[in-house]
Amino acid sequence: MLKRAVATIALITAITAASLIASAQGRPDPAVVIAAQKEAMANLSFMDGVWRGPAWAISPSGEKHNVIQTERVGPFLDGSVKVVEGKGYSADGKVSFNALGVISYNVEKRAYNLRTYAQGNVGDFVLTLTNDGVSWEIPAGPMTIRNTAVIKDGVWKEVGERIMPGRDPVRFVELTLTRVGDSTWPAAGAVSPK
Repeated sequence: MLKRAVATIALITAITAASLIASAQGRPDPAVVIAAQKEAMANLSFMDGVWRGPAWAISPSGEKHNVIQTERVGPFLDGSVKVVEGKGYSADGKVSFNALGVISYNVEKRAYNLRTYAQGNVGDFVLTLTNDGVSWEIPAGPMTIRNTAVIKDGVWKEVGERIMPGRDPVRFVELTLTRVGDSTWPAAGAVSPK
């Protein structure tokens, strides 16, 4: 028991020392960085809430799948990042698609990043803020997948297109969601200290 307490104190001391050394070496003040991240993330507040509506996707084999798509979006880490969960429900009510995205802002690069987890894949993509929504591209060999979401007046319209050099874009995903309410997710799920 004493060994464990000594090890814990040593670990805390090492972390504190490393933090002080890093600060002394000119690392930016975390409070300043977090404030800048929160300010940038406020530009995406139009995404927050619970969304639901029809969607379809065409598989590489050409088969069309219709679902009811839901998205729940909310701030996390005191508003310095945004968390997005998407679920697609088949006609029988089973989840046929589930994805998680984390949007962050890199203060040094002055750029948004979207980290996604979907269908066993993980990816990091540049997220671009547009006049009326967001877009991001996914490199896929000689092809690029471009997603564009227009979000205004309580409606989220998103399309996914396959883009091949020298060819017209091919739409393979489309969704039209309506904002159905506010969400306290994911912050509401926090564990209290007692």
